[in-house]
Amino acid sequence: MNWKVLLLLGLIGYGAFNHYQHRPVVHGIGEIAPNEPVQGPTQASDIQLNGFTLTPLADFEIKARVLSTEDYAMGTEAKLSPTDLALGWGPMSDEAVLNQVKITQGNRFFYWRVDAFPIPQREIEIHAANVHVVPANATVKRQLGKIRPGQIVYIKGQLIEAKRADGWHWRSSLSREDTGAGACELIYATQLNISEL
Repeated sequence: MNWKVLLLLGLIGYGAFNHYQHRPVVHGIGEIAPNEPVQGPTQASDIQLNGFTLTPLADFEIKARVLSTEDYAMGTEAKLSPTDLALGWGPMSDEAVLNQVKITQGNRFFYWRVDAFPIPQREIEIHAANVHVVPANATVKRQLGKIRPGQIVYIKGQLIEAKRADGWHWRSSLSREDTGAGACELIYATQLNISEL
């Protein structure tokens, strides 16, 4: 067997393994993450990270279903947040609804579309979010790399504003009810747990 055949078999094997590792988790009908995210005042101090100053705006925790993930390696934002998670809770954690909603991510945004609304449009908008995750430590960063669609994640930390000395800045939304540019959550994650139920 020549090296080209071995290389091809290796690539096929790697692709199959990678697909298996990142396959979506399937659940039955029903809300699997019914609760709203929790946000409150914070006493946390500014954090220095990778040449950025992170100013905590609010304490935040969320338990939600992962709708999609997107990794980023290029751009200033990637130095802080290597992965965005599209998250859903309440009706947007219900497979009966999600089977009728097409979810995509790109350019630090989360997009959805439907052929027919399974629930009112506003319910989709206020029960899903694109979350830019800034890992606070190596453990969170490792966990972030393991997440796949359908899993349940619990994230705890602070919503933040990130600034750099040259004037660059990136600020989290502080509302779950906004949409469009500026509506994403930027979270400094001190804890991240993954489960399939």
